[in-house]
Amino acid sequence: MTALAFFWISVILIGYGHFGYPVLMRAWAVLRPRRAHGGRHEPAVSVLVVVHNEAAQIEGRIANLLTLDYPKDRLEIVVGSDGSTDHTAARAWAFEKPGVRIFAFHRRRGKTAVLNDLVPRCRGEIVVLADARQRFAAEALEALVRPFADPRVGAVGGELILACDRSATPVGRGVGVYWRLEKSIRLSESLVDSTVGATGAIYAIRRDLFDPIPDDTILDDVLIPMRIVRSGYRVLFEPAARAYDRPASSAGEEFVRKVRTIAGNFQMLARERWMLDPFRNRVWLQTLSHKGLRLLGPLLLGTALVTNLLLAGRPLYEWTLLAQGVFYAAALLGGMKGAARKLPLVAIPYLICLLNWATVVAFVRVLTGRQRVTWQRATI
Repeated sequence: MTALAFFWISVILIGYGHFGYPVLMRAWAVLRPRRAHGGRHEPAVSVLVVVHNEAAQIEGRIANLLTLDYPKDRLEIVVGSDGSTDHTAARAWAFEKPGVRIFAFHRRRGKTAVLNDLVPRCRGEIVVLADARQRFAAEALEALVRPFADPRVGAVGGELILACDRSATPVGRGVGVYWRLEKSIRLSESLVDSTVGATGAIYAIRRDLFDPIPDDTILDDVLIPMRIVRSGYRVLFEPAARAYDRPASSAGEEFVRKVRTIAGNFQMLARERWMLDPFRNRVWLQTLSHKGLRLLGPLLLGTALVTNLLLAGRPLYEWTLLAQGVFYAAALLGGMKGAARKLPLVAIPYLICLLNWATVVAFVRVLTGRQRVTWQRATI
């Protein structure tokens, strides 16, 4: 195959992944939406939060959950401390009372192992999975469980709101734009059939649909919902169910987060081969376009650049090479301190390059078995 063919294949796939797929899903959602049969629905709910060394966050997190606008006699709060070595468990126990249960595991095993232990012990018909750092809006729980009035719905993801102000870093600005696009895609996927995964900060499942997953699973918030899809149920996105967080404060923090997430996608698609089979996965197109194609990003960008260099003697391809040069120059500029505040658009190329480098690192870590299931805070 010639350099010309490789160039255009890579360009078309890059364009489809970033622009074509979102447009396709939006059009599909408008033309043939499948709306859930919702309505007022207040089942018994358990909110499960798995934490490790979150002494600074746990009291505020439990207090936030206790103030949610949901009938108290139908709400259970469950906290699982995964081998914490600080005062997380002690501070959580101060809240223990009817409706609040604390489980302290002495050995750290990772979030997935704790989920496998505690989801079956939850008393609610619906189990909401959450993290320690984020905070729920008062009405989030009511909005999150409303779609479960439709018996075809097996899981529902909420919307993560990133509070980004004028002082945000370049990566923070870029992530804000990325999340807006991501939420638009998820909303369209939800209207068509099901989203490919959910937001780990706020998603809910029917407890009786929970299928224990391998303890070393990195992305529970994708694998658990996708297995629910495989069981014949829908996974929806509910933008009215809001959780609030901050964007990464530095490129290093965002890089660590993304390496872990992308490594989880590599792990999942390597293990769950059925996801790539159009005869076994009814959201195969969404899975391939939303998850699979992004993992090919570095290969596609590299191919586009190298083949463009080989074609640079031709008139059209001198312009495409110039466009690529401008893109990468903008990415370099976006990484410079203060540049994104003066030129906000450079934050996007910068984030795209950061995410693709994270993809390379994630692939190497999964290939060499160096990506750990336990979460580590960014220190770079």
